[in-house]
Amino acid sequence: MGWIGEQIDSVKSLNFRQFLTQAVSLGMIVTSALIIWKGLMCVTGSESPVVVVLSGSMEPGFKRGDILFLHMSKDPIRAGEIVVFNVDGREIPIVHRVIKVHERQDTGEVDVLTKGDNNFGDDRLLYAHGQLWLQRHHIMGRAIGFLPYVGWVTIIMTEKPIVKVSFLQNWLPTTLFVYFLS
Repeated sequence: MGWIGEQIDSVKSLNFRQFLTQAVSLGMIVTSALIIWKGLMCVTGSESPVVVVLSGSMEPGFKRGDILFLHMSKDPIRAGEIVVFNVDGREIPIVHRVIKVHERQDTGEVDVLTKGDNNFGDDRLLYAHGQLWLQRHHIMGRAIGFLPYVGWVTIIMTEKPIVKVSFLQNWLPTTLFVYFLS
């Protein structure tokens, strides 16, 4: 029995080392992703430099699942630009086209009205109650490029949590389960 006990201890030790290696690798991947994300935020001037199109409101130009790259400069926002904006009281940003820009004479601030290319009317029904225009602080960024369909991974994982769980279970090495079960 002594020999079997030594073998089990040897496997546990090996599994612990593998677990530690996997944990350090995962930590490095997560840290690298955060560094890249923060770097993109600094370079683009946008709090969210990459977003996924979640609806068909901008078809045929952008389809559900497309990834948009954003940039936010100090340049004035112009009609025709595609912007991503947040509405007070809503968590998910919206991707739509600017259809009207109104400059307030008294303050010089700019009010923006948006509309989805595939929508019938403007976005005033999407804005916060009583809000008729977006201000600059609502705008997260302007679309400067896109990758078609790549965002479907995010959509599927968000809409079907079982896929996310399955992915994580298959991604994590079996040795982690063996280590914790031993």
